[in-house]
Amino acid sequence: MNRPTIADLATEAGVSVSTVNRILAGSASVRGATMQRVQAAAERIGFYGLGAIEDRVKQSAPHFRFGFLLQQSSRELYQLFARKIIEACRARSEEIIDPLIDFVEILTPENIAARLKALGQECDAVAVIAADHPVIGNAIRDLREAGTPVVTYITDQSAPERAAFVGMNNWKMGRTAAYLVSCMTHGPGRVAVFLGNYRYLCQDVADASFRAYVREHAPHLMVEESRPTQEDSRRAYEMVKDLIARHDDLAAILIFGGGISGVLRALREIPEERRRGIRLICRDIGPETRKGLSEGLITAALCHPLEATSELLVQTMIDVKQDNGPTTTLQRTLPFEIVTPESI
Repeated sequence: MNRPTIADLATEAGVSVSTVNRILAGSASVRGATMQRVQAAAERIGFYGLGAIEDRVKQSAPHFRFGFLLQQSSRELYQLFARKIIEACRARSEEIIDPLIDFVEILTPENIAARLKALGQECDAVAVIAADHPVIGNAIRDLREAGTPVVTYITDQSAPERAAFVGMNNWKMGRTAAYLVSCMTHGPGRVAVFLGNYRYLCQDVADASFRAYVREHAPHLMVEESRPTQEDSRRAYEMVKDLIARHDDLAAILIFGGGISGVLRALREIPEERRRGIRLICRDIGPETRKGLSEGLITAALCHPLEATSELLVQTMIDVKQDNGPTTTLQRTLPFEIVTPESI
């Protein structure tokens, strides 16, 4: 069998022979979409010059360096976020994206702002997960003025200079959590709500919508004042231990922030009969959450679809960078997943 010719490739790709020649020679501009179509055709027919075409496509593709500022590296959930973001960058077919992942261990606003600005100096655009604070807002504004757009991820910022937000609808998430709790508890009971920090906008919105639903549909439940875990599992453990010791009517725990391993540890220490009467709703799923679901300790986890969220985040960063400074903040949300012990 004769090897495919340039004419065969042109026919397969639906382009002219001269177009294929220009791609192979690299001496004239050809649209990226056209080169990718020729590349796909070369793969299908086994064209001998596939390597040269692939090199040409890579040379012509837009090249970005994106920074991603995540929270503590010791938390398995953020390691999972990082892996999914890198996969989403590598999967891009029309651009070449170099991801630069950074983790913040000390969650003070000043430290986050400094790390964000340092990352922005090295990258074309940056994404950040952080509690809302004016100091961080100032860093976002400074980066915007320097031409580096900032996309908020998972939790939003109030800074008007942010380019976009990518995450889930936290109002719906909070009401869904309340619906699950109200359906799974019978009679009067106490509900404890844990936040990571009062300044996480995603958690604050979910907390407000949870309470709004309970007031409207489940007034028999008494929702306690929200308590911050400061994203610390040991603190969460002590708080749950105290709740269990003081309140026999504890019917549900809602944890919107970090500290789930501490909550699970406290529940494992009480008798099974008492444990069965406490519903636990949390956000997102990592190895510890998956274990808690498998044990039946967690009633449901309301989760970002990690692959889809990471893909949308990368696409949004491309969009805001290519748009040369949009005048309005893009709001891009995805539906969340509800994971139960029977669906893991």
